[in-house]
Amino acid sequence: MTTNDPRHYDIIVSPIITEKATNASEHNKVVFKVALTATKPQIKEAVEKLFDVKVKSVNTMVRKGKHKAFRGRLGQQSDVKKAIVTLEEGHRIDVTTGL
Repeated sequence: MTTNDPRHYDIIVSPIITEKATNASEHNKVVFKVALTATKPQIKEAVEKLFDVKVKSVNTMVRKGKHKAFRGRLGQQSDVKKAIVTLEEGHRIDVTTGL
């Protein structure tokens, strides 16, 4: 039933596995690192197609890259966009086991 469009793999970069993300998984929420240009409807469609689940809502945020100095040279880390995906009741994604 699921047709994996290659664009879905460009939208969802990787799952984020932190203590906060693990606590959120108890409330049917999963945290992903996504492309900076991805929109909420694109993220919803990609998660539904890739993991065969129903998505209730998507919240996004952009963490601005920090300014760092390395051996006297100034640089900046890349910006990161995160998506917190809330799943419908009865659906689960276990990101700790991998795809």
